[in-house]
Amino acid sequence: MTVSTGAQRLLAFLALHREGTHRRQAAAQLWPDCTNCRAAANLRSALCQGRRLGTTPAIDSTDHILALAPSLSVDFHDACDAAHRLASGDSTAPDGDRLVTDLSQALLPSWDEEWLVLDRERWDQLRLYALEALAQRFQAEGRHLSALQTSLAAVSIDPFRETPHRIAVEVHLAEGNVACAVKRYQEYRRLLQVELKVAPSPRMTRLVRDLTRT
Repeated sequence: MTVSTGAQRLLAFLALHREGTHRRQAAAQLWPDCTNCRAAANLRSALCQGRRLGTTPAIDSTDHILALAPSLSVDFHDACDAAHRLASGDSTAPDGDRLVTDLSQALLPSWDEEWLVLDRERWDQLRLYALEALAQRFQAEGRHLSALQTSLAAVSIDPFRETPHRIAVEVHLAEGNVACAVKRYQEYRRLLQVELKVAPSPRMTRLVRDLTRT
C-alpha cells in the first residue's frame, strides 16, 4: 500500500513522541499553516490510512491521545536507547560497527518540517555524546581503527566540537603516528582560527605541545 504524505508525517511524528501526544497538538504541529478545522481534517485522513497499514493497526488512539501501536518496532528508538546507555557510562551498553552506523545517521535529513528542528538538535547532541563515549571505549580496548572512525563520525556531526578531535589525536599518539596527531591538531586549530577566532583548549594543546617544539 502506498502511504500518503500525511500518514508518513503522522507516523514519523508519533515515532518521535513515544509517550503519545494529544490529537490537537499533533494536528497543530503537523499542519501549522492550516486552520484548526483543516488541520483536524488532515489528521483524520492521515489516521484513517495509518490505521490500515499492514494486518494490524499502526496507531493507537485513547482519550484523544495518539501513539504508535506497541506492536511496532522502531529502529530509532533502539538507537536512542543505546545512545543514552553509552552517554550515561552504562557498562552494558552495546558497541560495534552497526551502532556507529546508526549513530552516524541524521534524523530525516530530507525533511524540512518545523516540528523536526528541536528533535534533530536533541538527536545530534545525544549521538555526539554517545559516539564520543564509544570512541573512548574502543580506545581503551586498543581498537584504534574503530576508535578513530567513531571519533571522525562525531566530527562530521559538529566539526567545531573539540572532544572528538582530541580523541582522534590521542588515538594517533597511541599508535605512534606522531605526524598524523600533529596534522589533526593543526587542522583543527586552523578551523577554529578561521571560523571562530579562538584556539583549542590547553588540554588539547598539551597533547602535542612537546611534539611541535624544535
